[in-house]
Amino acid sequence: VHPNVSQGCQGGCATCSDYNGCLSCKPRLFFVLERIGMKQIGVCLSSCPSGYYGTRYPDINKCAKCKADCDTCFTRNFCTKCKSGFYLYSGKCLEKCPDGLEANNHTMECTSIVHCEASEWSPWSPCTKKGKTCGFKRGNEVRVREIVQHPSARGNPCPATSESRKCIVQRKRCQKEGKGKKNREEKRKKSDKEESKETRQESKGRAARRQNREQRENNNKTQPKKKKAPNKELNLAPVDTAH
Repeated sequence: VHPNVSQGCQGGCATCSDYNGCLSCKPRLFFVLERIGMKQIGVCLSSCPSGYYGTRYPDINKCAKCKADCDTCFTRNFCTKCKSGFYLYSGKCLEKCPDGLEANNHTMECTSIVHCEASEWSPWSPCTKKGKTCGFKRGNEVRVREIVQHPSARGNPCPATSESRKCIVQRKRCQKEGKGKKNREEKRKKSDKEESKETRQESKGRAARRQNREQRENNNKTQPKKKKAPNKELNLAPVDTAH
């Protein structure tokens, strides 16, 4: 063993040097060189830091550096997150997204363009004028629809969600609110009155029937029972018709 190589290392190092730090790592740890000023120090880590990707070999596990425009990567040719100013697309970091795609500044990725989508129109509303449906001949009717998919930054904008058109109806007079209310009150009172009259007549009829039934029962109790007359055979003498 070289005099500058020590076997009693710390921090996951298998072998180390006082000047260069870790020279080799314990199993399953990754070896990476960190620059401190003009000097590079070897360290052993359980996972590679940002800007590096890990490769495993039979004798050593190493952390290799990603491309300059890549913040994190799976391999040198496949980036998973780009640095500021670049947009991720299919593992690559681009300054401008390809045609048919747009830059998403929130995720810093190139995504598909989304166009606006609207639902079907609703049926036309009743013909109205100033909020009323009577007292006019020409009015307006409207229909509406909803937005079911909002567009992305470069997507087609949403269309109008309401339409209005002129309409013609058969003119009819509006019933005055006071008169209509009065008529409704009168009808209600008349109905209540007729219902009360029918109820009273029905009560009187039940009372009369009950009184007649009680009177018949009392008469049957006070009247003596008639005795049946015995059957007598009449003896009629023969009439002499010779005189």
